[in-house]
Amino acid sequence: MTAADSNNASQSIPVLLLKTRSSPGDAYEELFSTSPADGGLVFEPRFLPVLEHRFKNDGLARLRELLHARQIGAREGCLYGGLIFTSQRAVEAFAEVVAHGKGDQGWPHLQDVPIYSVGPATTRALKAIAQQPPLSIFGEHTGNGDSLSQFMLEHYGKWYEARPEKPPLLFSVGEQRRDIIPKTLMSSELPTERRIQVDELVVYGTGVMGSFVDDFSQSLSDTSASRMRWVVVFSPTGCDVMLAGLGLLDGTTGKGRDLHARSTFVATIGPTTRDYLIRTFGFEPDVCAAEPSPEGIRRGIVEFIERWQHRDT
Repeated sequence: MTAADSNNASQSIPVLLLKTRSSPGDAYEELFSTSPADGGLVFEPRFLPVLEHRFKNDGLARLRELLHARQIGAREGCLYGGLIFTSQRAVEAFAEVVAHGKGDQGWPHLQDVPIYSVGPATTRALKAIAQQPPLSIFGEHTGNGDSLSQFMLEHYGKWYEARPEKPPLLFSVGEQRRDIIPKTLMSSELPTERRIQVDELVVYGTGVMGSFVDDFSQSLSDTSASRMRWVVVFSPTGCDVMLAGLGLLDGTTGKGRDLHARSTFVATIGPTTRDYLIRTFGFEPDVCAAEPSPEGIRRGIVEFIERWQHRDT
């Protein structure tokens, strides 16, 4: 590494995190704000919220109708024998319906059905719902849709093992979602007695925040003097705005373009967003985290910088 590279390594490297800062503390902020390490690298994290979530009135109305009619329960004749949640936004929609419609009696029939949650964050949100008796929540340990699906096949099967046919599960989802859970639980490869019907109910939509374009442009202006900066992308939403703002999107073709002399680099939280960038825009990000975590993102960036600093040696 040259002396110039060594001096620049100690300068702060802006890291534009295209996400909302978690409260009360954010793991990305804590990790990227720690004392210099990794060869003296100093990072400067900035948060730029991209996603705006809006409840879908028709989905909430359907959920409210099912609750009031007591069609989500363990008794024979109920339309659904359990609920699935894999996002905090879906839990927020559910919580709003529960809070505004339970009256003085609450929803006592909900204690009798299993409610499946994909991980700790979603589980915490479900446990925060002021419901008496408490909700019966399972699956916190699973961490992803595939693991939760396998868990549900066993757990839900035992929950209703006395029934000749298991009641369907209601899956509250956003407009954009993966289909791994319905595909797994309803797979034709499963024996008929093991299959579980899953009905999806869209309760929220996701779009780009109206302020994101201006916020992103301002952040790029603020950090324009930096020798290197990073943009970390967490979902496909807003990728077009991000590429356009960086000058990496061809206005005629709608495809990404590679500027060899650029000093701004792109990292993705995982392969889903990476593949979206490649498939939709023909743009391959510089880093794809080996694991979807703050540590995975930082490790990928540090390893890239080490290779970049040694490119001329």
